Amino acid sequence: MKRSEEITRQYFTFLDKHIQDVISGAASEFMELNEIARELAVSHKHLTDTVKKETGQHPCFFYDEKIILQIKQMLVGSDRSVAEIARIFTYDPSNFSKFFKKMTGFTPGNFRNSQKV
Repeated sequence: MKRSEEITRQYFTFLDKHIQDVISGAASEFMELNEIARELAVSHKHLTDTVKKETGQHPCFFYDEKIILQIKQMLVGSDRSVAEIARIFTYDPSNFSKFFKKMTGFTPGNFRNSQKV
């Protein structure tokens, strides 16, 4: 495996664990990309350049996508209020709704309602 593939794989593995740590409360907030790079023992620029080269997308694209996927699963699979889900994901509820709508085109409530059968 090329080093660039290894760094990219490590990044995705780290993201999955870190997002679960935030959801479970083991981490109090989401790390910045430069903090993740430090944890992976590479520079912020090297991490960004490597992930972009390997995937064609900026690392933040995948970070946001993975967070949105977890939020969608929680909206559909739980009875928690949107405000409670926002707090779990360390967002102020109004900012949470803006972020979710920007990423999906739906408000969290509209998304939840659209998924009900």
